[in-house]
Amino acid sequence: MTTVVYTDGACSGNPGPGGWAWATSREHFASGAERHTTNQRMEIRAALEAVRGNEGPLEVVSDSTYVVNCFKDRWWVGWLKRGWLNSQKKPVANRDLWEPLIDLVRERGNVTFRWVKGHSGHPMNDLVDELAVEAGREQVGRQQP
Repeated sequence: MTTVVYTDGACSGNPGPGGWAWATSREHFASGAERHTTNQRMEIRAALEAVRGNEGPLEVVSDSTYVVNCFKDRWWVGWLKRGWLNSQKKPVANRDLWEPLIDLVRERGNVTFRWVKGHSGHPMNDLVDELAVEAGREQVGRQQP
C-alpha cells in the first residue's frame, strides 16, 4: 500500500526565515525551520524530509511545481547528464538539497510525485502549510534583533 505524504515550505521574506513540513495525517507529521532560506529551498527540504521519514511506497503531494516537475518531467536526468548544469548551462540552484533527494528517490524506486493546488481548501495541504508557516514563525522568534 502506498503512503500519501503532503509537503509544503514557507518563507517570511525571500530570502528570510522559513519552515518546512510534511504530514501523512494530523497525528503523523514533522516540521523544521532555517534562519536564512528561500521558499523553493523549503519546498525541496519538505520533500526530502518526507522521503527520509516514511518507508515503503510513497506518493509525495506538493503544491510546488518546482518539486513535482523535477520528477514528473525528469529535469534531474538532464542535470545529471550535464554535470549538475541546468538547460541554460548554469549550475543547478539548490543542488545541496536536490542531490540527496534525487539520490534517495532513485535508490528507493518507489516514490512518486503529484501536484495539488495550494491554498485551495485541501485539508492536508492546508495542514502542512500551517505547520510550515508555524515552524518559520518560531525561527523568526529566535532571531536576534
